[in-house]
Amino acid sequence: MTLAILCAGQGRQHRDMFALTGDAPEAAQLFGHAAALLGGRDPRDLVRGEAYEAMHRNRAGQILCTLQSLAAARALAEVIPHGVIIAGYSVGEVAAWGVGGLFDATTTLDLVARRAEAMDAATRAGDGLIFVRGLSPDAIGRLCECHGAAIAIVNPGDAFVIGGGREALSGIAIDARAMHAARIVTLPVEVASHTKRLAAASAVFRETLRLAPVVFPPRIGARILSGIDASPVVSAESGLDKLAAQISHTVQWADCLQACVEAGATGFLDLGPGHALSSMAAEIAAGLPARSLDDFRSLQGVRAWVAPHLSA
Repeated sequence: MTLAILCAGQGRQHRDMFALTGDAPEAAQLFGHAAALLGGRDPRDLVRGEAYEAMHRNRAGQILCTLQSLAAARALAEVIPHGVIIAGYSVGEVAAWGVGGLFDATTTLDLVARRAEAMDAATRAGDGLIFVRGLSPDAIGRLCECHGAAIAIVNPGDAFVIGGGREALSGIAIDARAMHAARIVTLPVEVASHTKRLAAASAVFRETLRLAPVVFPPRIGARILSGIDASPVVSAESGLDKLAAQISHTVQWADCLQACVEAGATGFLDLGPGHALSSMAAEIAAGLPARSLDDFRSLQGVRAWVAPHLSA
């Protein structure tokens, strides 16, 4: 089995997101480091005790979701094979670099905090994201052009995340409903991620990345995909350019999942939180096993699921 590991972006945080990883001794140091970035709040306490809005604020959300991927990778290191494929959704792409060993795990958390701060500084009041499913790419493109918004993420099955200002997104939602879109959801994100509105944040983050120590090629032989074009990272410099550009460019997530299949993936493990990425993998690669960490009751259950496939 060639395992494809999927690292989630923010939006699916929940109070039990660290149920499997929170007590893993391998991840204890990461939880401590994340707590320092979160003003001294233990991430496990934060998600269990804070209001929904608190864990979905941009900076906190990015740190929490990245922590989940890194903690899971630490706890599952013994069953993550050499040559794994890794793809990350939105901020999950930074996590993918950490999971793949291009960045040290604590460096990854620091970078994500800086990334979120750059995005917040470039964000205009009222910016956000909506999800629309059931309209063609051409129809979505016309709606974005008409209302002054942009496609932020292309998901499988005519599903799109759209970024822009409040009035633009409201207008798109009204028009998409009139066009009988299958689903329209306002996402709990307060930035217009992956659109040109965040061009300044891309520039700031690229300067931050210049100072980050990078191990290339990754020691575990991982094949890490760039979100904006679904191509593998073939050099540190070009990979970092794309990682920074991703903040203000459309993420081609459907292409990333297809690239996993074309690279030989025979199974998908979504590190969570949530099941969104494993569900999309199952949609684009019917017949291949696709599970999320949230599907399991224990890390041993995850290991037991992965191990037989690795010897197949």
